[in-house]
Amino acid sequence: MLFTESEFVELKSMVVGDICKEIIAFANTKGGILYIGVNDDGTVIGVEDADQIILQLNNKIRDSIKPDVTMFVGYEIQTEDNKQIVAVTVQKGTDRPYYLAGKGLKPSGVFVRNGTSSDPVTDVSIREMIKETDGDSYETMRSLEQSLTFKKTSSQFAKQGVPFDSNKMQTLGLISADGIYSNVAMLLSDQCNSTIKAATFSGLDKSAFQDRREFSGSLFQQMDELYAYLDFRNQTKATFDGLYRVDTRDYPQEALREALLNCIVHRDYSFSASTLVSVYDDRIEFISVGGLPSGIELEDIMLGLSLCRNPKLAAVFYRLRLIEAYGTGIPKIMNAYKKYMLKPKVEVTNNAFKITLPNCNYNSIDTQNTELNDEIKILKFIDEHGFAVRSDIDTLLGVSQSTSSRILKQMVKMNKIYQEGRGKAIRYKRK
Repeated sequence: MLFTESEFVELKSMVVGDICKEIIAFANTKGGILYIGVNDDGTVIGVEDADQIILQLNNKIRDSIKPDVTMFVGYEIQTEDNKQIVAVTVQKGTDRPYYLAGKGLKPSGVFVRNGTSSDPVTDVSIREMIKETDGDSYETMRSLEQSLTFKKTSSQFAKQGVPFDSNKMQTLGLISADGIYSNVAMLLSDQCNSTIKAATFSGLDKSAFQDRREFSGSLFQQMDELYAYLDFRNQTKATFDGLYRVDTRDYPQEALREALLNCIVHRDYSFSASTLVSVYDDRIEFISVGGLPSGIELEDIMLGLSLCRNPKLAAVFYRLRLIEAYGTGIPKIMNAYKKYMLKPKVEVTNNAFKITLPNCNYNSIDTQNTELNDEIKILKFIDEHGFAVRSDIDTLLGVSQSTSSRILKQMVKMNKIYQEGRGKAIRYKRK
């Protein structure tokens, strides 16, 4: 038999240190045969103990390659020129990419067959193989980083009295039966590569910058640090009802908490862009990467319907009693503002989800703003009568039809009220 190296054939005189690279390359590509006991030029030199070679190589493959590829590797002892050689048949594996356990899912550990050589691949090729094998779900895909630690997550589980061992990690989808971490594990690990950027501005726009922070580490680490950052800025202002002092925080704590958890649990982590949180004098904005899941409209979200983008991540937060049943977050935010004039605003684009929480105490700072006072009068009128028509507002404010129409249109645009009906039958009601 004439031996020649090709796309499907590799020749080795003996079991050498980098032999697993060839096995990985065949398993990641189209399969092939590795002959041991044959020089690169095709000369058969044989092996002294074929059985020992097979045992040695099998152990090496089992210990050095992840995921487990042994089921796709077969061994046969052949005789050529009265000498024994070992033929190692490798099939294309179903759990690609296979990689060197000591290197991880990175170019230095993943190889493919190119002609007669086994070459390292790019990060892009690794992601494509993972996507092809694991599907499009970001959560369930294997993490590119496999050297993960869980100091913060372990602490979070311990705080709630929930075990955090290998069995629990498998149940929650953080790790596979053969020890491969998923992207959910990466997000909860101390090595999480997604971040949250927060900034505080003086005034109502970004022209006067005060402070900036970027939160990294485990999502639990980011959650705790961001909440502390926002809670510090959630000031308490005092008013008096007769003889009694009434303390009101700028933002209802439940609304702040739910908005924060929403931007962590429901963002699209397949994008590398950071979640953005901006604090202004009159509001806080939370902007998460990723619009609504396919088939869901903004109106559905406002009613409490939920199609969770990250069900495994949400299950972890639910297990730790950080969130309740899916779909309760937005209604809770709206309910927290029930007694206030200004209401939270939710906006959606194809690639982003934005929640704006208004500062409940900001109105008292801006009492000289005539138009704002007009809006407060309109909202009080609607609360007392159930609805308002434009002529009611003409009389209430003592303004012209065009002025009242402009104010009502602006309030509709700002999501403070909505209109019902058409033409002369239009009524304005509270959101």
